[in-house]
Amino acid sequence: MPPSKGDASNAGFQMQYSDTKWQPLASAGILRKRAEILRKIRTFFEQRSVLEVDVPIIGSRGVTDPYLEALTVDVNGQEHYLQTSPEYFMKRMLAAGSGDIYYLGKAFRKDESGRIHHPEFTMLEWYRLGFDDARLIEEVMSLVRFLKPSIEIHQYRYETLFQRYLAINPHRCSANDLQKLASEKLDLSWRDSDKSVWLDVLFSHFVEPKLTDGLYVVSDYPECQSALAKTGRSESGDLVAKRFECFLNGVELANGYWELSDLQEHQRRFDSDNKIRSQKQLPAMAIDENLMAAMHHGLPECAGVALGVDRLIMALLDLPSIADQRSF
Repeated sequence: MPPSKGDASNAGFQMQYSDTKWQPLASAGILRKRAEILRKIRTFFEQRSVLEVDVPIIGSRGVTDPYLEALTVDVNGQEHYLQTSPEYFMKRMLAAGSGDIYYLGKAFRKDESGRIHHPEFTMLEWYRLGFDDARLIEEVMSLVRFLKPSIEIHQYRYETLFQRYLAINPHRCSANDLQKLASEKLDLSWRDSDKSVWLDVLFSHFVEPKLTDGLYVVSDYPECQSALAKTGRSESGDLVAKRFECFLNGVELANGYWELSDLQEHQRRFDSDNKIRSQKQLPAMAIDENLMAAMHHGLPECAGVALGVDRLIMALLDLPSIADQRSF
């Protein structure tokens, strides 16, 4: 006869599993608020006739970006990648004639867990046909206002902030100039010939901590940080990347591009990424041939942006960590 629920034989089981680690991280109230924010995001895009799409989170190719590492997974004996963003799949959709689209779902990056990082996270990414970076910035600001009407919004060019807090033109200085400045201000002794690295070091230490009161949109990044964005000329005549980043209460929130559509330039930038990966003793990444075929077919003129939803919810609900709004 099986023991009853109150049988002494269950005592060890009850003692062994009496901790609370099995419970959700977020409270029921926070989970309800998170669900409401996700509903509002979908409403925002529905009102603009932007189609929600679903794409695979496992792909046969990763990204060449030397500053992003994908998690790998074995699929029938072949190495595949948990996607760091839905970008490549969505651009294939755009080239096939999907029209305006957005994705709201999981993405993965080989990051340490912390207050604003987790290897698995929720991403909102969308693409708008006929938009440039300036027009997409307006839509990002509209989305944040839709979610929080009282938000304060500030817009700056990257150069303006760099000049204000570091008294140097980020477009016209060299990697050596930036390294010298970082060494003076941060007492650093290591060397790196990559200008982008030093820009990031200085920006993260001396600019980003100032972007704390509301939503900051920073545009016209240095050309060396173009990634897959078009390039153009700034108001002062410098060659810049037509991309922008958004910071909400001091936390990086979104990264947007006026999307590059030139096939040969894609190839050049992917090759450059792999060269940097080699210099950093990282494995080379195979270029996604399906993405390149889509580029050959023709990516329509568009702008796209990726936004970290967990960080957005953390800021909107005034939570200390993204863990406080995660289910587990």
